[in-house]
Amino acid sequence: MSRPIFSWNHLPPLMKLLLKAALLATAGIAMHAHAQADSTPNPFFTESPLPFQYPQFDKIRDSHFAPAFDAGMAEQLKEIEAIANNPAPPTFENTLIALEKSGKVLDRATTVFSALVAADTNDARNALRREYSTKFAAHDDTINLNPKLFARIETLYQNRASLKLDPEGVRLVERYYNDFVRAGAKLSEKDKEKLKQMNAELAALSSQFSQNVLDEVNAAAVVVDNVKDLDGLTPAQITAAADEAKSRGLEGKYVLTLLNTTGQPLESQLKNRALRQRIHEASIARGSNGGKYDNREIISKTMKLRAERARLLGYPNYASYGLENQTARTTDAVNRMLGELAPAAIANAKREAADLQAMIDKEGGGFRLEPWDWSYYSEQVRAAKYAFDESQLKPYLELTNVLENGVFYAANQLYGLTFKRRQDLPVYHPDVRVYDVFDANGQPLAIFIADMYARKSKRGGAWMNSYVSQSKLTGERPVVANHLNIPKPPAGEPTLLTWDEVTTAFHEFGHALHGMFSNVTYPYFSGTRVPRDFVEFPSQVNEMWAEWPSVLKNYAKHYKTGEPIPQELLDKVIAASKFNQGFATTEYLGAAMLDQRWHQISAEQVPSANDVLKFESAALTADGIAFPAVPPRYRTTYFSHIMGGYAAGYYAYIWSEILDANTVEWFKKNGGLKRENGDHFRKALLSRGGSEEATQLFRNFAGHDPQIGPLLEKRGLTSGTAATSTAD
Repeated sequence: MSRPIFSWNHLPPLMKLLLKAALLATAGIAMHAHAQADSTPNPFFTESPLPFQYPQFDKIRDSHFAPAFDAGMAEQLKEIEAIANNPAPPTFENTLIALEKSGKVLDRATTVFSALVAADTNDARNALRREYSTKFAAHDDTINLNPKLFARIETLYQNRASLKLDPEGVRLVERYYNDFVRAGAKLSEKDKEKLKQMNAELAALSSQFSQNVLDEVNAAAVVVDNVKDLDGLTPAQITAAADEAKSRGLEGKYVLTLLNTTGQPLESQLKNRALRQRIHEASIARGSNGGKYDNREIISKTMKLRAERARLLGYPNYASYGLENQTARTTDAVNRMLGELAPAAIANAKREAADLQAMIDKEGGGFRLEPWDWSYYSEQVRAAKYAFDESQLKPYLELTNVLENGVFYAANQLYGLTFKRRQDLPVYHPDVRVYDVFDANGQPLAIFIADMYARKSKRGGAWMNSYVSQSKLTGERPVVANHLNIPKPPAGEPTLLTWDEVTTAFHEFGHALHGMFSNVTYPYFSGTRVPRDFVEFPSQVNEMWAEWPSVLKNYAKHYKTGEPIPQELLDKVIAASKFNQGFATTEYLGAAMLDQRWHQISAEQVPSANDVLKFESAALTADGIAFPAVPPRYRTTYFSHIMGGYAAGYYAYIWSEILDANTVEWFKKNGGLKRENGDHFRKALLSRGGSEEATQLFRNFAGHDPQIGPLLEKRGLTSGTAATSTAD
């Protein structure tokens, strides 16, 4: 299983406006005096002349953003006023098409800024994010709460049956109307003012939370004095730790940096148990230790404001509001699905824990299994059960081979795509690669940006974003990017991946394909602008090709000798695919169920800052997912997903995985990696973006409603749970 990964650009424009501050809240913030504009032409004021309107990274300066934001917001508000005050009766063209075409300067600037503040941030960009988060919230409210504009949209909505629109046009009318209502368009003027205040405060809180998380993940890095304590790490990892210490002025020491998850990858290798414990305790203490990065007060205020905002808009709680536009629809549907999975996950995790404890006892450890022991001993159990470990596998998983002869090869076999690297387009960082993507007929389809390496200026995790989204209305074609956080090896050494990093590369490219194959009329529906609990589905499906025999043999070759991966090792990798799934599912469900608990309570039930962790503990116990050896993948105090765009939506990964498991089963039954299968998936689903209901898109592809059984089988959780439909 690949780890849950956040993806950009899956929200429709108006919902994107509402969540812009959260989407931008992906990096730290520094004190900033407003940058002086330089004399170079602002590249955001006109369309990029580069192919596919590829961003002019070589011409973009940090000083260009603020003028583009200001001018872009002013320009869009003029456009909105012209639409709202148009004396002509509202029509589809003079209202919704006009809205679809509005805000071009702002969209160009915010799209690039959002991408860069996540992938390659700096003090100036971070300060701009802080300065503009509340301005963007106010701008969004000015549009969403414009009564004249809403009146025109409402008229179109009421008369949509007589507008003689095609299905995509009718859906556009319905989605705009729904978005405006959910944004507060029907509230009284008094309540609109109250909503504006809430939105501004929520934007500021989200920014501060993000600031604290990024700052503390760097500050909480563990310093090691003696190289002997690093026994188990590779020479390259030890060199990297020494280099990190040197960069911090700690010559002769070693610094182990953290990722923004509870578990830390190095725990699987380090033999020193005390050091593993230090790393784990540093990880789980983030955001709750009473220091300057403490997030408990922010969490309490945010959850209360969200609940109050939902009530103001007519919903019993924030989760009910957030789920209304998802494929799940209701809190009951989500709770039922998570509740079905939890017992089997916990049972499997406990069986796995027993195996790990047996390994500890066999070695004469004399201690009970703790969270910081799990990954270390599970790696030993894996090696014992399947007679291989990551060190045997990694020499066959070199980055360029994985990308070009694995990820790209699978796309060629399934969809007929071809790729050509180009060096002439500007990039925002030297490590970034750019590829032209050609369709099966040889015609240019998209431009793909690959940003694979971790760095201090880059947020954690992996994600996809669109710099340019496809639309027949605007004539724009896709420019999409994938971002991973693979540790960069010392100069001259190959980049050898873990199996998890390989599946992540395939996963993210699934998002990229969703963006590349988009074939819709309106920007609103382009590419990955689909419900949050559907957007991960195509990317999870693409993971299946990572271990497909013909694909694996094409890229899994020894980086020195070029020899293919031995069949025996290949068989072991596939056999081990369900290993440790009790742990993986339990840690994920812990976070997903915690998210729902926070967002299914009323404002009066939100705990104070001092009781945030008490609430978390009680919630895990009440949901039957509390297992001390397997803490949630994210604790509340560093759970960036739910403080950003995935509030009440972290369940989406497992919901999408149900669709994924059904789809993998379909591919296997229909012959696997075949062009006709890829063409069907592309035509019926990937190309449609959000232009049809997501559940209908799945039915169009698979011919039936999704069932939970294939997911239980995939995760090795088939313990008598009945297969039931997820459709609600």
